[in-house]
Amino acid sequence: MAEEKKRTRRANGESAIYLGKDGRWHARVPMGYKDDGTPYRRHLTRPTRKELVDEVRRLEKQRDEGSARQPGKPWTVAKWLEHWVQNIAKPVVSENTYDGYEVAVRVHLVPGIGRHRIDRLEPEHLESLYRRMQSAGSKAGTAHQAHRTARTALGEAVRRGHAAKNAAALAKPPRMEEDENEVEPYSVDEVQSLLLEVNKRRNSARWMLALALGLRQGETLGLRWSDVDLDNEYLKLRRNRLRPKYEHGCGEAAPCGRKAGYCPARVQVRRETKNTKSRAGRRAVPLPGPLVVMLRSHREAQARERAAAANLWTESEYVFTKPLGGPLSPNTDYHDWKRLLEDAGVRDGRLHDARHTAGTVLMLLGVPDRVIDQIMGWEPGGAARMRARYLHVTDPMLKEAARKIERAIWGAPENLAVDKDQDNEA
Repeated sequence: MAEEKKRTRRANGESAIYLGKDGRWHARVPMGYKDDGTPYRRHLTRPTRKELVDEVRRLEKQRDEGSARQPGKPWTVAKWLEHWVQNIAKPVVSENTYDGYEVAVRVHLVPGIGRHRIDRLEPEHLESLYRRMQSAGSKAGTAHQAHRTARTALGEAVRRGHAAKNAAALAKPPRMEEDENEVEPYSVDEVQSLLLEVNKRRNSARWMLALALGLRQGETLGLRWSDVDLDNEYLKLRRNRLRPKYEHGCGEAAPCGRKAGYCPARVQVRRETKNTKSRAGRRAVPLPGPLVVMLRSHREAQARERAAAANLWTESEYVFTKPLGGPLSPNTDYHDWKRLLEDAGVRDGRLHDARHTAGTVLMLLGVPDRVIDQIMGWEPGGAARMRARYLHVTDPMLKEAARKIERAIWGAPENLAVDKDQDNEA
């Protein structure tokens, strides 16, 4: 039967298919309405009616699912990412999260895939970018950060109808190689060496909160005296200290010639603290007796510093402050940790390794998993994964497991001796 050439009247909202004077088949597919309220139709053309019908059905399905591209000039990847990070992500995510997104967009994604149209971006374009990043010296973790950022940004583009698919959700990021030696918790002997050195310096309780209870840096530096109940021997964690961020205060041209953080008139543009983002992060943590004693001593020392500084003291409610008051800088805190390790004669390690140490000690002591999760601030849904990452099996644990296996299979040591005698007699 010959293909129908005559146009037919269609019901409202139904696609119109007809054979054009150019010999090709055409379709007008209703897609909704433009911002000004006028109807929006997509025009399609194919050489045969069957090909056109298949394409019309695919587009109608996207329309009905809400995943079809909306009217207007298509976004380039660069324009969308820059719009997304500044106008969509920035107002709703934390400062640290925004910083990670902004670097991934500016340094990697826009230069690497920015020229593509967002509705024509393919997973292979992203996978090629990840390979180029690694060839240029980037670590797999950096490529993963770019991948996560692209997946989040493109997912928002799909939800808003600017693209039909999320290419980053289909792309495969590079494999993250596990480094078995990346994290090695400090041993009891090393912790005791640190304790001896900690007692010689200012803010000594700060480091024992990390080593004994696994508090994160931001949690410790954001701690206020109103969060600490020494009589009942616990503290409440509710906020995190943020890394300071500065802008020039000497003018847009920066006549001081320095980086913003070193400008004599620098202006702080980031709040000092933010509330913890999860319910598990807002938690009460018990204080061991020696830590209660250290915190009482620390409060008395801080009062003496305040009195000695007089008018020079910057008043704040923070538990750990600079010598003249005011909150500690995370950068200063990091360098203090490095000096502490060196002075104690303990191997170098990240400040976050102290958190791994605390988690492992809790496991060694046989503390129930639920209590460990509470102290460490892990969400119930991801607690098992976090325990696998943070709690390390040590040599004493392995030896104790071997002894338990020995007793279960071979029995008590005296039974082993009897068995050996019987074997010799035989």
